Order: sequence, then C-alpha cells, then structure tokens
Amino acid sequence: MVAALCAARGIPHDTLTLALAKGSAVQERARIARYGALGQWCADNHLAALVTAHHADDQAETIIMRLNRGAGLRGLAGMRPRATVPETPDLPLLRPLLGWRRADLTAVVESAGLTAAHDPSNRDAAFERVRIRAALTSSDAFAPNGFSASATHLAEADHALEWAVDQLWSDVKDADEGFTWNPAPSLPPVIALRVLERILAASGSGVPRGPDLARWLATLRSGGVATLGGIKADARRAPWRFTRAPRRNNKA
Repeated sequence: MVAALCAARGIPHDTLTLALAKGSAVQERARIARYGALGQWCADNHLAALVTAHHADDQAETIIMRLNRGAGLRGLAGMRPRATVPETPDLPLLRPLLGWRRADLTAVVESAGLTAAHDPSNRDAAFERVRIRAALTSSDAFAPNGFSASATHLAEADHALEWAVDQLWSDVKDADEGFTWNPAPSLPPVIALRVLERILAASGSGVPRGPDLARWLATLRSGGVATLGGIKADARRAPWRFTRAPRRNNKA
C-alpha cells in the first residue's frame, strides 16, 4: 500500500522484507528486527536520523504496559522525543508526533484523501498492547495527552539522576584489573544503582535486570562479596573493589 502511494506521487521509497522464526514474543522480536533493518537501511543511505510516527496514544499504552511490569523511573519516562535506534547507538531516533493523538493523525490522513492502513495484529487480543489499547479506548477516564505530559516530567527527573551520576563518576577510580568506589552511606539507592550500572558497562559487562542489580547493591551495603555479570564486587572494607571474576574451570 505504501509503495503504491509513493509510486503514484513520485516519492522515492524502499520496502524492507523481514522473516521471523515461529515462537513466543513475536511482537518484541519483530520490533527488534524492524529497528535492525531500518538502522542498516539508514546507514546504507547515509541518513542522519530515523524518524518514526509514534504518537500520544502509543505513549500511554507503553507507560501502562511498563507500570504492569513494575518498571522504574527510566522505564516510566516512556518513549523519548529523541533517543537512539536500538542496536545502532550512533543513529538518532526522532519521534516528532508524540504530542499528537491517533484520531488527529487519522484526520490528517483522511483530509489528504487517503485511507489509513489498519494492521490486523492491532485487533488481536493475544497481544498485551492490544488489550491495553482496548481498555484505554473503552473509557473516557484516560487522557493520553496527560500520560505524555507525565512521561515528559519523568524523563526530566531521569535526566536529573543521570546528571547526579555524572558528578559522582569522578569518585570511581581505576584500579588494578578493575575499579574502586567508596560511596557515601547516605547515597540514595536509585543513584547508587546507576553508578553500579556504569561500573558494569565500563568493565565490559552487559546491563543486568533491575532486581539482580538491586540485590547486588544490598549485598555490598551489608559488607559482602558478590558477582554480577562476570564482575566480582568486594565490599568487606572501603573502598569497594570491582574486578572481573575468574572463569570457572568445569573440568573434573
């Protein structure tokens, strides 16, 4: 449909085709595959950014889904107007329509004499987002624009935390085969967790799940020793020491 519309109007376009193996979490896997294909397409065409049409209703659905999963501040800040393309961190991802409602965008399309496309999967209640969307549209008690405004405020709070972590990062020192850090006992846990995230990233480890990171911090604050993401942390005395854990020898 999009190809036909573009061709009729002389708009250059490409159609990217994906193939996914059967299995669970198909929407999440499809999302990752789409961004991967689009990121590569942008690189091949020397484009400066990728722009998507996410809108206020999408934002509200995303926030409710994350609330259901117990997301923290970073997750509840929702989709950002400017981010980076997943798996392509050097490519900006822009969302200029986050302040628009779905109905407003449909009206724009119809006023241009076009018929909006409707993805059949958007009516399949097997998907969580579809169930959330149905709940939102069945009541006038929800205000997607309000969700978007709250997401903006939460994003600002998240940025403030990152600013605080930037100031604290100078307290993390390079040491033999790792890092040392001597956090103040009164340091709020949410900031301590983010410093630990950076230490893991700087050590070449991936970002762990939130509960795992919280348990790691609790062990360190109790003066213990624990390993996460291949990084051993020793808090038996100050400062805390972080080194790459030795590989296990599974041989008998």
